[in-house]
Amino acid sequence: MAIYDPKSLKADEFINDGEIRDTLRWAEEHKNDAALIREILDKARPVKGERGYTCKGLTHREASLLLENDDPAVLEEIYKIAEEIKLAFYGNRIVIFAPLYLSNYCVNGCVYCPYHLKNKHIPRKKLTQDEVRNEVIALQDMGHKRLAIEAGEDPVNNPIEYILDCIKTIYSVHHKNGDIRRVNVNIAATTVENYRRLKEAGIGTYILFQETYHKESYLKLHPTGPKHDYDYHTEAMDRAMEGGIDDVGLGVLFGLELYKYELAGLIMHAEHLEAVHGVGPHTISVPRVKKADDIDPTAFDNGISDETFAKITAIIRLAVPYTGMIISTRETEEVRSKLLRLGISQVSGGSRTSVGGYAGYSADERPHDTEQFDVSDQRSLDEVVRWLMENGHIPSFCTACYREGRTGDRFMSLCKSGQILNCCHPNALMTLTEYLEDYASPETKAVGYKMVEEELKKVPSDKVRSIAARNIEDIKNSNRRDFRF
Repeated sequence: MAIYDPKSLKADEFINDGEIRDTLRWAEEHKNDAALIREILDKARPVKGERGYTCKGLTHREASLLLENDDPAVLEEIYKIAEEIKLAFYGNRIVIFAPLYLSNYCVNGCVYCPYHLKNKHIPRKKLTQDEVRNEVIALQDMGHKRLAIEAGEDPVNNPIEYILDCIKTIYSVHHKNGDIRRVNVNIAATTVENYRRLKEAGIGTYILFQETYHKESYLKLHPTGPKHDYDYHTEAMDRAMEGGIDDVGLGVLFGLELYKYELAGLIMHAEHLEAVHGVGPHTISVPRVKKADDIDPTAFDNGISDETFAKITAIIRLAVPYTGMIISTRETEEVRSKLLRLGISQVSGGSRTSVGGYAGYSADERPHDTEQFDVSDQRSLDEVVRWLMENGHIPSFCTACYREGRTGDRFMSLCKSGQILNCCHPNALMTLTEYLEDYASPETKAVGYKMVEEELKKVPSDKVRSIAARNIEDIKNSNRRDFRF
């Protein structure tokens, strides 16, 4: 029997089934221990010091205990602390991105994804480099600066060379004042050498959803194809780190397995990365199973309510305080609005989950024939940007840390040092100004410039504030772009 060891490089040892089951039993036994709950909540709070805030985070056991507790007063406290942590380390900024689907060819048999090999009626499509270029121009015309590229696993149709060519094409497109400045990559688990090649291509974050940490369920959900190999998939982030990618993104697909098991496994994975590599995940995504082509989410009997989903999100924020958290357009405007207050720091906007879903379509049109999942929030990017600002959030198109080499532990040091207001805040305002000048509707522009003026006052450093104000005026009055701290 495998023994739990967060420093091990073996999947069964750092995501240990016995440890998770013991954790869930312990959480059930202690869920009404008021003194212990209070101790955990106090530990989770951000503490202000001379060099900004610090946060201890929570262990997988502590997080599981909070999840098991059902006291409404405790839940309100969890929500309050989650919001405090989000504001302490990320401020009121929300990073904006869009997915770009390159190919839906896939050799896997994943039972929750319409791209599975047995689906013979879904059209299979793979973008040519000219089509990639057209998609990028369409995304730039919307105002996007950051993409997450997606592709099915198919060694013949989607080899690593194809992905690398697509990345090169994306970075090469300079359209009007538009540039894609960061390409995050969500593709299947691969080798150290291929991760090294992705790093050399200039990717941002490597994202790979675990789907489920429950090994027995994982094997059933992935009955055929290379993704069936649980260990190879689960150990992918260690190979990515070995290949030089120090920004990695985790996530489970909530609804496939019992959510209490998944939360414990997810936080154990974050603890493992910290223990072995000295830096936890750059991002954690929280997707839920959604309807798509031949996929019916009600076929999975582990679906979670919006209330449980919100609680999970808040507890992840308490447990892994320095990590960016992502919510996609899988979720409705209402759900996204609530989760923005509970720790989410990145959202997609104007998203299409079809291969070739942007070029040639208006903001109100969207092809459905190759969608990976139904998009619940179908608003345009302009509407999402305005909605964020009207709710007190700064839409940020910033990619400065990645491009200045502040990745991995260097980004975490910045986050922990309290310099967000002197670095990320003005960067967000400058990139927001770019969006307002180049792409925003008159209504969004009016709301945006009022926000920029007010938020600029919050920059602590007189020097930084003065430079940012000067750059903002330069953006308004010229075609100069891409200022950054």
